[in-house]
Amino acid sequence: MNRKKRLSLLLVVAGFVLYFLINEPQTAYAMHIMEGFLPIGWAVFWWAAFLPFFVLGLRSLNRIVKETPELKIFLGLAGAFTFVLSALKIPSVTGSSSHPTGTGLGTVMFGPLPMSVLGSIVLLFQAVLLAHGGLTTLGANAFSMAVAGPMVGYFVYRGLMKSTGRQKLAIFSAAAFADLSTYIVTAVQLSLAFPAEYGGFAASFVKFGGIFGLTQIPLAVSEGLLTVLIWNWLQSYSPNEFSLLQQKMKGVRS
Repeated sequence: MNRKKRLSLLLVVAGFVLYFLINEPQTAYAMHIMEGFLPIGWAVFWWAAFLPFFVLGLRSLNRIVKETPELKIFLGLAGAFTFVLSALKIPSVTGSSSHPTGTGLGTVMFGPLPMSVLGSIVLLFQAVLLAHGGLTTLGANAFSMAVAGPMVGYFVYRGLMKSTGRQKLAIFSAAAFADLSTYIVTAVQLSLAFPAEYGGFAASFVKFGGIFGLTQIPLAVSEGLLTVLIWNWLQSYSPNEFSLLQQKMKGVRS
């Protein structure tokens, strides 16, 4: 990628960050599970469930950087896209809030394991700098957004590519389902920690799922469309570099 194209891509990333700074959301009612909300046993459990994926993600990222160092800028773009979208908190009609996750783009580019690292770094920064989520609940939030979401998005993408061969549909669906599955897992996490007195886990899941569902479904559709637009921009603006990305990442993801 020549200097002019590299600068242009960095300006796009900077534009995302500037948009976030101008439209900085309030910290109340953050969608990520907030600090101290989970019982200590469940907080430790989700940390334990998340850490193996984080270790595998570090190994995957290290291999990508060593074998294809020219892809570093795309890793940066994927991380910035996740940071900005997941920090744009939108008030919900249910009295809570919703936001996109932004993990679909990086998942399609690099597979799910690198996103366990990029997504958890994003969540750490949000917890420390923006009071979105927390440190004790970082394992639970990272498992839902940086592990479960990318895993679902990746298998949706691969399945649709194999069955239909329609890449844009596969990218849209991967981003949308990565978003939706994140909040399904979050609802499961909350329901396990706080089962209803009457109806237990199932009743709690309906309650928490209902809180997320009204706003998250249209947000997932919007995120899918935006991810396709970004993909199209990258493909049209830097076709040679983007073709190299796709060719090399076939081997990295396998």
